[in-house]
Amino acid sequence: MTRRQVTLQPNSSSSSTSSTTCAGASTDSRNASYSPFTEDHASPTPLAMRTTIPPQPSDKSRVQLISTSVLIPGRGKPRHDMTVVVRDALIHAIHPTSALPAFLQHHSLPATHVPVLLPGLWDCHTHFLGTKSLNLSEVVSTHAAVAGARLARNARDILLSGFTSVRDLGGYAIELSKAISESSLPGPNIYSAASAISQTSGHGDLFDLPVDVAHSRLSTTCPNAGSYPLLLADGADACRMAVRLVTRRGAKCVKVFASGGVLSILDDPLHAQYSAGELEAIVDEAARAGLAVAAHCHGKAGILAALRAGCHTIEHGTYLDAECVEVMLAKGAVLVPTRTVVKVGVDHPELMSPESYVKMLETAKYHRAAYRLAVRSGVKIALGTDLGISVPVDNPLALGRSGGELSYAVTDGGMTPLQAIEAATAMGPETLGHLGAAPKSGQIREGYDADLIALCANPLDDIAGDGGGGGGGGGGGGGGGGGMELFKDPQNVTHVWKGGVCYKSP
Repeated sequence: MTRRQVTLQPNSSSSSTSSTTCAGASTDSRNASYSPFTEDHASPTPLAMRTTIPPQPSDKSRVQLISTSVLIPGRGKPRHDMTVVVRDALIHAIHPTSALPAFLQHHSLPATHVPVLLPGLWDCHTHFLGTKSLNLSEVVSTHAAVAGARLARNARDILLSGFTSVRDLGGYAIELSKAISESSLPGPNIYSAASAISQTSGHGDLFDLPVDVAHSRLSTTCPNAGSYPLLLADGADACRMAVRLVTRRGAKCVKVFASGGVLSILDDPLHAQYSAGELEAIVDEAARAGLAVAAHCHGKAGILAALRAGCHTIEHGTYLDAECVEVMLAKGAVLVPTRTVVKVGVDHPELMSPESYVKMLETAKYHRAAYRLAVRSGVKIALGTDLGISVPVDNPLALGRSGGELSYAVTDGGMTPLQAIEAATAMGPETLGHLGAAPKSGQIREGYDADLIALCANPLDDIAGDGGGGGGGGGGGGGGGGGMELFKDPQNVTHVWKGGVCYKSP
């Protein structure tokens, strides 16, 4: 694959002619200043929950055309030979290319043609930690300036790989998003939980530190409480304070550890964490702030406790069974399976402690079967990776390597390619719930954010090799990935637009 030149700063007008050797994408730049929409138009300031795009300085509308041979809308069937009209930061209209309105045909506008156009992708489970390893104690030993410098590179890599939006479920993404929104650096739209909330001795505790040291950095009463990616809270009142602390920091969702985990040394993924009263306090306090709650859950007990308390998303869902599925369907909850961290973790024991690797192997035995059961049963699913390492960037768990999750959704989860794309696009905003103003994103529809990506080839080709529909139980083999393998290599993403601004082109 020929390496493409990447636009590191926003290029809203596509002011130079370019082409790609991948699949014939080209840019036709004509009169970038002309707009058929003649009324004065100041771009609206976006709602905090809707987008991180800053207001545009021009008092005139900015219009561009993006034509494509294949349009994959995010939800629904592909359409052929279509043109998307982008006005400022939003999708204004969608027309068959052969039937463009006369005023669009007769006036020069910036125009780009791409082979395949999709909504920008969502990674619904990331951690912007700025660390070099999976050792959770690095969270408190890494200086914030060092973490921020590393994360600036990660943010760029994420965006240029085609992921225009992410949920950060414990990290420094809130602070990073401020630099992105003021155009100090390129990066995705970020919807962060700020600090992930854990009980003492829970998945978010630092077991290799004395308890007083851990509490001096991470408790709800310590100096600068809530400023780290982890937050320890015990008892209903402290849990409410924890939610208020992350809300004060600017959280767009809330993250709670409702079961043990793999990387935490002394807890058990099968064991539930937090009492029913504590979980209910977290969900109630979050609801009053208009925030949905994401629950880290491996074991069945933790999954059911989180669902009964009202948590909106289940992260991982390793031991999910028929009873869990029944409750998820009744509650309308969303599963974020995070297959990437399981696949990579099993293949790379050097990335974690021996104790954690034993737990990784044990949970991996059940994860695929649970994933396929959820798909087969019609549970709502959004894709997320659980990536969180910052450097080196070629680490298999480094931020910016999210594309494999779509392929795993087909080969391991049993989704069709279109289902996998929907889970990585249209389902993204649904992880933020309906309590607040979730963004109009993840679909190519009129009035939605103009977050778009182009691929050099069609990921729906070679569907027979992708594993097809619902598939069987956890033990059967999947397909070879087929066209969905395109998403694994960021070089196959030829263009990236976020809020109508082009950040990557050939």
